Order: sequence, then C-alpha cells, then structure tokens
Amino acid sequence: MSSGNVHSVKREYAEEETTETRHPVVAVSDVCFKYREREVLHDVSFEIPEGALVAIIGPNGGGKTTLLKLLLGLLKPRIGEITVLGQTPEKARRRVGFVPQHIVFDQDFPITVLEAVMLGRAGSNKFGNFTRSDRSAARDALAAVGLPGFGKRLFSELSGGQRQRVLIAQALCTDPDVLLLDEPTANVDTDTEKSLYELFKKLNETKTILIVSHNLRVVIAHATHVMCVNRSVDIHVIGEDEHTRLIPVEGHSSYSVVDDSQPAHIVCDLSIPMSTPHRDEKS
Repeated sequence: MSSGNVHSVKREYAEEETTETRHPVVAVSDVCFKYREREVLHDVSFEIPEGALVAIIGPNGGGKTTLLKLLLGLLKPRIGEITVLGQTPEKARRRVGFVPQHIVFDQDFPITVLEAVMLGRAGSNKFGNFTRSDRSAARDALAAVGLPGFGKRLFSELSGGQRQRVLIAQALCTDPDVLLLDEPTANVDTDTEKSLYELFKKLNETKTILIVSHNLRVVIAHATHVMCVNRSVDIHVIGEDEHTRLIPVEGHSSYSVVDDSQPAHIVCDLSIPMSTPHRDEKS
C-alpha cells in the first residue's frame, strides 16, 4: 500500500486523561481460549481506556469475534482474567451494546422496526412485557441512528443499510457505556459505510467503542487505537501526533505503526508461537 493510502489521526482525547482517576474500561490479563483442542487466543493481555475508539483488525479465523464474545461473557477463558467496566463480563453485560456480524431472520415475520429495537431491552423488567419507557428508549435510539419515524415500518421492508442502523439502535436502546461492533459495515454500500462511521464517531463522544473491520482505511480515520488480532493480540495508540501512520504489510498478518519523525518503526508482529508458556506454566 502506498503512503497516499494511509491516514494520519490525531488523538484528541489524550489531554483530558489523568492516570490517577482513569481506570481501564476493558482489562484482559494472560487470557487463553480454545475450542476443544484448537487454541484460538494465546496469552493475551491488554487494556482499553475510557473514551477510546478501537479498530480491531486481523485475518479471518484469527480470533476477533471470539475476543468480542469473551468480553461479552458469552465465552469463558481457559486461563486468565477479564474485567469490563470493573466487573466480570457477565455482570457488565447490560452496560455493553453489541452488534453481531450476521443476523438471520424470517423475511415473512411481521416485526416492526420499533419492536426490533425494543428487543435490545428484552428481560430488562421482571414482568417480561415492554413498557412505555422501553418504547421511548427505542424511539430515542432510532433518532440517534438517523431513523426517526421509522418505528411502524416492517423490518423486512428496509434496505441493508437501514437494517444495520436498526441493529445499532437495538444495541443503543439500553444506553450502554461500551459498544462492540463486529463488521458493522460488511454488507452496505460505500455511502452508507461512510455515514455509519460518522455515526460511530459521534457516539464515541460518550461511549467507548470497539469495531472489528476489514476496511482499514475507513476505520483508522476515526480510531484512537488499533488492535491487531491473530491468535495473539498487539495494541497500539495511533495518531499521537501528525507523524504517526498505520500501514498493513501486504501478504502478511502484521501491521507497521510508522512514525515518520523517527528512523525506525514499530512492527505489530502477530507471529507469537503457540508454544509460548501459559501464565500457569511460567516460572
């Protein structure tokens, strides 16, 4: 990739951080996870600060979606510890919004847009029925994603981009502190993708956001951090000054964080061997 295809990003929130008062929104320590005998994530440790917008990149099968499921508490690590908002992922789940990569739905099922959004609040009250408050929250979420007045329309009648916005509204319906987005623009056109990333940028003013994406050029234009995931994890702050750029290494599972003002660059190398000892095996 040529230098004309990369983007410089400024880290605007850095001046506001104080290490004495800020605690990581996500903290992962020495985590390993495997499906049966196949280890997917190995010896993973990182922290994500409040207000970050993290671009999660890496090859297919490298563990990106698995990592999101671990942060949601849908999977449990074989080794290691995870906290989200200072709690276990299970306890923090209601403060975390999630937009999955794929949805399967019956085109003939007559669910309205408002009802689809309110599903994000399912189980939020002990009686099991949606309340006036649920409907109000759903309408506010639809307005936030640019779909005011769409509540009575059928979900099946929407375009792909509109459906994606409804799923984001569903994730926003509980006013979460953290948003996890797994390939949120995978099936939309270029104009819709651009508008969605503008939406994510606005949401990032009040929420910490993690986005899995293969469109490096677009996501890096808005990100404060880049997380490279390929069985291991390497995370970098980007855009600390106007010299910092991120360049993918063609044909390899690594990315270079380049500082044009320095004679050398930092390589985000994801080739940590699986034979590296686990935490409980280290001396």
